[in-house]
Amino acid sequence: MGDLDVDPAWQSGVVDTLTERLILHPFTVEEAERVLAGTPGEEDRWEGGYPFADELDVVRMFLSIVEEQGDPAPFGPYIVRRIDDGAAIGGIGFFGAPDADGLVEFGFGLVPGVRGHGFATEAVRGALTIAAQNGARAARADTTPDNEPAQHVLRKAGMSEISRDAETVLFEITLPAA
Repeated sequence: MGDLDVDPAWQSGVVDTLTERLILHPFTVEEAERVLAGTPGEEDRWEGGYPFADELDVVRMFLSIVEEQGDPAPFGPYIVRRIDDGAAIGGIGFFGAPDADGLVEFGFGLVPGVRGHGFATEAVRGALTIAAQNGARAARADTTPDNEPAQHVLRKAGMSEISRDAETVLFEITLPAA
């Protein structure tokens, strides 16, 4: 994890995090509603396959949280965009603020057409940096035992497998103090 640039210009009032090749863009209510409806606005650029089913579930959860509690940023969902063309290629997001021990949980997914190019690892590293910069002391993610590509991404991002059973492989990392 390294220092990331923050670009508030992508959308007024929303702070984006930039990695080498990606923009981690916090969802807005307007964007979430467009994603849920499957109707991109003129400003949206969606890679083929975006939004995918898991992203729709995340968007529904985000809209519910915003309605009940307000915007969860910085511990909410992010659209993962390529810097070079601004296309939405997937999502990464936190499942709430860190718990009493400083542990935050997250998940990620990219459209099939962009997998295998290191974007997922870069997005995970970016999310881990966001978490550390906002007070999280550790991060956790899980996957299914048969999802070896996701396990590879989590390992490559510096996370360690801490448990495995028939349904879940759990990864964690201790984050540096901000």
